[in-house]
Amino acid sequence: MGLLDGKKALIFGVANDHSIAWGIAKALHDEGATLGFSSVESLLERRVRPLAESIGATFVEACDVASDEQLRAVMGKWKAANGEIDILVHAVAYAPREDLEGSFTETTRAGFAVAMDVSAYSLVAMCREANAAGLLHAGTSVLTLSYYGAEKVVANYNVMGVAKAALEACVRYLAADLGPSGVRVNAISAGPVRTLSASGVRDFRKLYGTFASIAPLRTNITIEDVGKTALWLASDLSSAVTGEVVYVDGGFSVMGVPLLEG
Repeated sequence: MGLLDGKKALIFGVANDHSIAWGIAKALHDEGATLGFSSVESLLERRVRPLAESIGATFVEACDVASDEQLRAVMGKWKAANGEIDILVHAVAYAPREDLEGSFTETTRAGFAVAMDVSAYSLVAMCREANAAGLLHAGTSVLTLSYYGAEKVVANYNVMGVAKAALEACVRYLAADLGPSGVRVNAISAGPVRTLSASGVRDFRKLYGTFASIAPLRTNITIEDVGKTALWLASDLSSAVTGEVVYVDGGFSVMGVPLLEG
């Protein structure tokens, strides 16, 4: 018996087998969940569908999360194929590369709007469309992914840090709105992981390289680490947890001024 036997999970945002979303998918699958995937059309056939097929998942749909119509269509297809959603995973973020470099003051209006829409508002839209379709129910767990740059300034994270701060606020407001219906909404704030999206952050390798020397557990974070916490948040083991940002960062976020060794 797995923790998630009989549960159905819809995961947005898998890009490849290094994605945090894929680490979450594997953890949920290993505990018995039936999975479905949605991602941008350009990645669907080449990367997402083969991963889905490797674990026996048959629901794979393209979606631009900046489109209410496309979100609505995916939710409608899911309802027809699977009924309700027990676990909804939002692992989507984007900002133009030029707005992740240089001075934050130089963030463009268009870049700010795109980052906020795709990285933060899409969670609200996703929950709204799922709820309108009757997919959310008492016991549904909604998960999203944040990062420490939402709380403190991280070099070259710029507008994405602001978008992640908005995302964490959305988590709290959604938790308050959906909580009376028994729906939980939480975020995982992971330490730096080598993913496709992380490659868009300038000097990410330097950030990643020094992380393990500062984090109390002295280790880097893996997609499997994040998957384990997602499993807890997706299961009934966290039945009274909502509106929270759970750090999976080896303790990095508790440090003030670290004393580097050597």
